[in-house]
Amino acid sequence: MREAVLYKKLDKGGVQCLACAWRCTIAEGKRGVCGVRKNVDGELQLLVHSFPVSVNLDPVEKKPLYHFLPGTKIFSLGTVGCNFACEFCQNFDISQVTKTGWNVAEVEEGQEYTPETIVQYCRDHHIPSIAFTYNEPTIFSEYAVDVMKLAKPHGISGVYVSNGYETKEALDFLEGFIDAYNIDLKSFRKDFYQKVCHARLAPVLETIKALHRRSKWLEITTLLIPGKNDHAEEIAQIAEFIKDVSPDIPWHISAFHPEYKMTEIGITPSEKLFEAYEIGKKSGLKYIYTGNIADKRHSNTNCPQCGSVLIERDGMYHTKVIAEKGICPKCQTKIPGVWE
Repeated sequence: MREAVLYKKLDKGGVQCLACAWRCTIAEGKRGVCGVRKNVDGELQLLVHSFPVSVNLDPVEKKPLYHFLPGTKIFSLGTVGCNFACEFCQNFDISQVTKTGWNVAEVEEGQEYTPETIVQYCRDHHIPSIAFTYNEPTIFSEYAVDVMKLAKPHGISGVYVSNGYETKEALDFLEGFIDAYNIDLKSFRKDFYQKVCHARLAPVLETIKALHRRSKWLEITTLLIPGKNDHAEEIAQIAEFIKDVSPDIPWHISAFHPEYKMTEIGITPSEKLFEAYEIGKKSGLKYIYTGNIADKRHSNTNCPQCGSVLIERDGMYHTKVIAEKGICPKCQTKIPGVWE
């Protein structure tokens, strides 16, 4: 248990958390929506610091990030808890456990991963980046920053795979430590966010715009769920929003698989992803990728100027970088991204 930073004290021993857009007001002995930030004697405590429940060495393409150090490995970790309650969550066993009678004492029964341990592993194995992922990293931002304070002097980059509910205070806190974000833009409808994610759309849209203003490397993912958020009109609205922020932002459109409370819905047909791809192209987006299906053609990165293949991908584990430093060898077009 470690004292949190993103909060302010209130009268009568209460605290207000500033980590995410819920801005939870938390009474003594209570926890916020995420379940891992608790008021202990008038101080906000982060219950999961140094105790992730999922730790892996992934290809960076799995985040997914396609224009950020392609072909490299990324140290990935996540804790329990989430500030959303998405009914299709593929990691619900860790993200939603804090909402179902989770015993805080279980945290310290797991394996401890201190910031020192994580950074030393990355240095020993020449891992260039660390991802805070699997559940929502915003809720354990103090842990992430403690890791990155040690990692940055060694040239190791930080990545957030997030639902986009960060506050301005959280983005300020993460400034200088998190270099790249993949934000889930789950829908463009307020009622979808309210009924299916149990959250709000507006803060997500603001976070996306704020990250672009801050010049962070940003990619966006949308999971297309049959009958829920896959109508052509809504897909076009998402694409237009992204294009208005920047047509250079890579957009990942992924296939849904039945999970958690949505097991009655079938897998997204590949044709729906291809339709979304074409809609995105017509809107003016330059880099669109399909996910969760076997599809080489829509997984490669092509030069928007001459059409040359710059990065070949065969699934997330086989990446061949052709364009050195993101420069098209045929026409010399510079592709936006972080290449070294």
